Amino acid sequence: MSTIFETLMLVCFGAAWPASIHKSWTSRTNKGKSLKFLLIILLGYTSGILFKVTGRLDAVIFLYSLNMVLVTTDVVIFFRNARIDRRTASGS
Repeated sequence: MSTIFETLMLVCFGAAWPASIHKSWTSRTNKGKSLKFLLIILLGYTSGILFKVTGRLDAVIFLYSLNMVLVTTDVVIFFRNARIDRRTASGS
């Protein structure tokens, strides 16, 4: 039964990441973004994956992994946007 709720939680969290990635990509800025927040989320998903691997391995690991890929994508875009923000600030 707990797997159902865990799955629902991961689906709900996961549904938000494509919107965040889209906003990050199209806005081309880090205004309103926090690298610390993204890294904390990555740590949480890593912990979930480690729990699955070391204890209760089931199909939910796929959702943890998918969400981790989405957040990692947002982190990569964060660094791209940081470079754009620096260029914009310097007037180039």
